[in-house]
Amino acid sequence: MDVLIGKKAPAFTAKAIVNGQITDGFSLDTFLGKYVIFFFYPLDFTFVCPTELHAFQEKQKEFTTRGAQIIGCSVDSCYAHIAWLATPKEKGGIEGIDYPLVSDLTKDIARSYRVLKEEDGVAYRGLCLIDKEGIVRHELVNDLPLGRNVDEALRLLDALIFYENHGEVCPANWHAGQKGMTPTQEGLTSYFRK
Repeated sequence: MDVLIGKKAPAFTAKAIVNGQITDGFSLDTFLGKYVIFFFYPLDFTFVCPTELHAFQEKQKEFTTRGAQIIGCSVDSCYAHIAWLATPKEKGGIEGIDYPLVSDLTKDIARSYRVLKEEDGVAYRGLCLIDKEGIVRHELVNDLPLGRNVDEALRLLDALIFYENHGEVCPANWHAGQKGMTPTQEGLTSYFRK
């Protein structure tokens, strides 16, 4: 499986639900100049998926204040997305989710992002952090039963922003507000001395 890190995020044009409406011609190119958290989930009306979509919604303001757009994608139709959006959270729905949801009925998007589980016809729980120039800077793929950690996606966004702003790298378990280190031998030894 070839990784996408350091490459332009695969382009696509698709239908999506944006602001509660079906939109034709949805494209990531619209978001150049912003960070994008583009994540895949297997199917609407399933079990782990709504917990993830709500977790992203709960942290949306934190992503937005960092200049990032959250976008979800599954192999469902826009009509299935609309029906799921109309279903209350208490009944397993995603009512209240207001970031875009892309429809990948042809499975071409999941395939191009290398997250399609061909034998089941659904996407794994893939996530890409895409920078302002449209380059994939982080990707993670979980198996179907393993829900992702939204706080980790936020931490990685913080790490990328820190690196871009300061030129310093982020060591293991780094969190916003902590020191980075210069990517040199001297920077490493200085980091370990502290």
